[in-house]
Amino acid sequence: MTQRINVAQQVPQAFHHFLAVEKLLHESELPTSTLELVKLRASQINGCGYCVDMHSRDMKKAGESDERLWMVAAWRDATVFTPEERAALALTEEACRLADREAVPDAVWEQAAAHYSEKQLGLLIVALAMINAWNRLNVVARTTPGQ
Repeated sequence: MTQRINVAQQVPQAFHHFLAVEKLLHESELPTSTLELVKLRASQINGCGYCVDMHSRDMKKAGESDERLWMVAAWRDATVFTPEERAALALTEEACRLADREAVPDAVWEQAAAHYSEKQLGLLIVALAMINAWNRLNVVARTTPGQ
């Protein structure tokens, strides 16, 4: 696969703002492990090899276990995720698959709301919007994994 375009070079202003939002998310009260899990799962769903590679590597460097990394794609069957993480992963799947249904089901939202404060839910929604944007950018540009 050959990269089509380096969007960061062509539109650096956009990247500056994207990275500012990422900084806000990583400095927020949302647990970093949850943030990285939802980024990895969204990237898997969206078929973004660049982001799957990057977030897997980042999580491994941060001390994430191999078992948890391997099980993200099959999180429903795994016993290695907390109830909070499972709620965030469920919300991630619904947010990434909006075209497949009318809306995020109330049951999924209520489960997430049972584990996260309103501020954390807002941060989670922003994180999901950002990773979906990053995924689309990298998939369209064919950004090469591992770079």
